[in-house]
Amino acid sequence: MKILVCISHVPDTTSKINFTDNNTKFDTNGVQFVINPHDEFILTRAMWFKEKQGATITVANVGNATTEPTLRKALAIGADDAIRVNAEATDGFFVAKQLAEVVKNGGYDLVLAGRESIDYNGGMVPGMLASFLQFNFVNACIGIEVEGTKVTASREIDGGKEIVSCALPLVIGGQKGLVEEKDLRIPNMRGIMMARKKPLTVVEPVPAEAATVFTSFEKPEAKGAIKLVDADNVGELVDLLHNEAKVI
Repeated sequence: MKILVCISHVPDTTSKINFTDNNTKFDTNGVQFVINPHDEFILTRAMWFKEKQGATITVANVGNATTEPTLRKALAIGADDAIRVNAEATDGFFVAKQLAEVVKNGGYDLVLAGRESIDYNGGMVPGMLASFLQFNFVNACIGIEVEGTKVTASREIDGGKEIVSCALPLVIGGQKGLVEEKDLRIPNMRGIMMARKKPLTVVEPVPAEAATVFTSFEKPEAKGAIKLVDADNVGELVDLLHNEAKVI
């Protein structure tokens, strides 16, 4: 089985976020980038298929050269090779188009992608990718088993869990729950050294126009000052909750 794992290069959630050009562009200065957390779960699950069923794993990313350390980390975790599409990830449509071309050229049976990236939270790429490829698609996936060409997957739905069965080829939109957090892989020294020798192929993008344009970004409003109310002054507390917080 050939598996393609789609990797997003996203800011660490502890990074301080700023915008430039009149709040129309994300400022990357001083920002630490990491593998998208949803993608860490799917990569770890892909490693299980590699170790138990002899699958091969390719990781792919759409981005410029600054994303290569993230791909190298994925290789250090255990992926066999990597592909970088040499283009800025302008929007979900553009990214899905590029990844679809990678899948077509590589003949992959199973495509694993995070349900969404934690930077823009669009949640568009897995579904559009499946549409471009005309593959089966399961989103919000929290469990997957493969036997031959038959797949059994579980996914989150409102108020519960749904079990579905389908056939390969398949695109999965995975998330937290696909593996336990304690099972996430951390690159060790041997993996890091081996990753330096694994192939990282750079390919040029296919023609595709971005379908969306970011007009502006806005930070959340700063939190107001904390007001402390004496435990015996219930009336003041009720008044503040009603008139200022407007929660009752």
